[in-house]
Amino acid sequence: MPLLPCRSIDEMVDFYTMLGFRRIYYQVRPNPYVLLKREDLQLGFFGMPEAFKPEDSYGTCVIVVPDTGELFEAFAAGMRAAHGKLLVSGIPRMTRPRRRKNDGNHSGFAVIDPGGNWIRFMAARPLPEKEEATSRLTTSLDRAVVMGDSNGNHERAAEILDGALERDKDTASAAELLEALVYRAELAVRAKDHAAAGHALARARALTLTEAEREQLAQSLAAIDDLEAVLGI
Repeated sequence: MPLLPCRSIDEMVDFYTMLGFRRIYYQVRPNPYVLLKREDLQLGFFGMPEAFKPEDSYGTCVIVVPDTGELFEAFAAGMRAAHGKLLVSGIPRMTRPRRRKNDGNHSGFAVIDPGGNWIRFMAARPLPEKEEATSRLTTSLDRAVVMGDSNGNHERAAEILDGALERDKDTASAAELLEALVYRAELAVRAKDHAAAGHALARARALTLTEAEREQLAQSLAAIDDLEAVLGI
């Protein structure tokens, strides 16, 4: 059960209640502290002085869960109910579940909470290896995810994808291009570059997919809807 810093324990209560947690302990004196629980997940937060800046926080933890997709959708439903959209940029925000090549192909996503803490949710079991050879674009996408979602360096992740999308625009499959373009749009939203995000989403929408591909890429297609809601498209 991690204990993590925050600027305001009340701010943390509001945020995590939105994600389906409930407050099970609350203390203002002698030191601010709150304990929140959702099923068997527990997170504790302690208040810091007013000078504390969430964007400078080093607070982080890893939580292993059976299914990152199911938990992400539950959190996303709470965000949509409260804000009408997913929070994908700034603080707080949430990333989408994606394969992590730097963690043995386990699926992972992160919640960056109002205290600037990175709560990293990882799947207990790795995703199955793809039977076909990994394309150059998919390899670049995997690298970009490590930079953008594991390291939080969305600028470098965008550079990786921009080069790969230009290099492989005529050789990659529509399915590969869709996943890369959706992530590129998400990175652009984080950087507040709405023009680049809209351009990437328009390219993704223009791709021709088979019904089988649409079923396989359901999560990426849902991500387009979420990002367009953020952009007001």
